[in-house]
Amino acid sequence: MIEILNDDQLSRARRAGALVGAILQTLRERAAVGTNLLELDQLTGEMIRDGGGVSCYVDYAPSFGNGPFGHYVCTAVNDAVLHGMPHDYALVDGDLLTLDLALSVDGIAADSAISFIVGETRDPADVALIEATEEALRAGIAAARPDARLGDISSAIGRVLTGAGYSINMEFGGHGIGSTMHQDPHVANNGRAGRGYRLRPGLLLAIEPWVMADTDKLVFDADGWTLRSATGSRTAHSEHTVAITESGVEILTLPPK
Repeated sequence: MIEILNDDQLSRARRAGALVGAILQTLRERAAVGTNLLELDQLTGEMIRDGGGVSCYVDYAPSFGNGPFGHYVCTAVNDAVLHGMPHDYALVDGDLLTLDLALSVDGIAADSAISFIVGETRDPADVALIEATEEALRAGIAAARPDARLGDISSAIGRVLTGAGYSINMEFGGHGIGSTMHQDPHVANNGRAGRGYRLRPGLLLAIEPWVMADTDKLVFDADGWTLRSATGSRTAHSEHTVAITESGVEILTLPPK
């Protein structure tokens, strides 16, 4: 079922999105060389509670995971790209870190992800990888408007990613979001413009382009959750929750100014 939110629910979605954006900004500032992923997870839990939110991850146990996730934020390092389970690892200079966070406020969820490089070392290939997902996210959001088709978003994302020379995995992508974290419709990261569900005001979408440097194949970690590039290549992932409005699109998970 595709959920269309009313004005009250959209107000709660804005509060959830603002909290997600603020927490991710703080985590980015705190993710320095030597910071342990478990420290970031603990801090996330504290900030969710202090902000009046509820984690979407702790008890999450979908068919593709290995039991409840049990943590507050996904932490994917280097060749990990999706569902990265926090573990005892201290970040080092040059690590490419993705943080993916979903939480709810008063029963409505928001979801966002950022990728960035820790420390001072900047591999140009890593920078290009991150920038491609960010550009693809902007393109996907620009294509999201009332009466557009879902395929318009997917096509816009795919053009950017393939134009940058990356192959696209179609197993995981964006999704509807609202009273639960993962809903229909699926938002693929490649597709044909003019096809698919017609976007309506009140629809919330988590749009999330992600790529791996030299493959579109994923492998599972032993933890049963973390997904890595099959070749061990670097990865990046960018995501915002947006609301389709009468006049266009509203990004809900921007960091505070």
